[in-house]
Amino acid sequence: MIKTTNMILEELRSYANPKAKLSRMANQGECFRITRGLYETNKNTPGYLLAGSIYGPSYISFEYALAYYNLIPEAVYTITCATFEKKKKKIFQTPFGNFSYRDVPSAAFPLGINLIQEGEYFYRIAEPEKALCDKLYTMSPVKNTEELAELLFQNLRIKKEELLKLDAKKIELLSNAYHATDVAKFETNLESPITEQMDLFRDGEELWRKYLFSPIESFY
Repeated sequence: MIKTTNMILEELRSYANPKAKLSRMANQGECFRITRGLYETNKNTPGYLLAGSIYGPSYISFEYALAYYNLIPEAVYTITCATFEKKKKKIFQTPFGNFSYRDVPSAAFPLGINLIQEGEYFYRIAEPEKALCDKLYTMSPVKNTEELAELLFQNLRIKKEELLKLDAKKIELLSNAYHATDVAKFETNLESPITEQMDLFRDGEELWRKYLFSPIESFY
């Protein structure tokens, strides 16, 4: 269970020195410091259940969510989260894993998020369409459909079969909130030109390998 320092000190108010007792509890493994002012009582709690409490308001998105939905083949170990109006990226290294937080536009932030309960925990995660739009928002602008395909299938290594499962209507609704070139091009080209680009990959073994199997550095 996640608890703040104040919550624990209130529980320990009968002790002569609650702060000293809390320090002993942490040293003895009875609770585990996540970050300043925040503790977890179960050392086996998965990090993604804690992400929203560490820094917020936030939700899980970007690479971690893309991997969660099987849109990319790589395992992602840093829990990547979206915030708004924080102005700069924030990184936390904790006993429960590493967490990164970066802004998306304020208008886009509340859209396309699922609230999921897991036991006594709740966490927020972007829907697959939102996670991809969030990631595209952070990328350098592309000039045309060919560069967009290269960005999706080579740089991000998006799985074509999973891409085709995305809801075009949701992406259309989301795209207006970003005012970003890559998101707009993705929304415009989703139904036909990108599909045609995939056909080109299927027709040519060399292009297929170039776009889908070329080695890239891992995200983290």
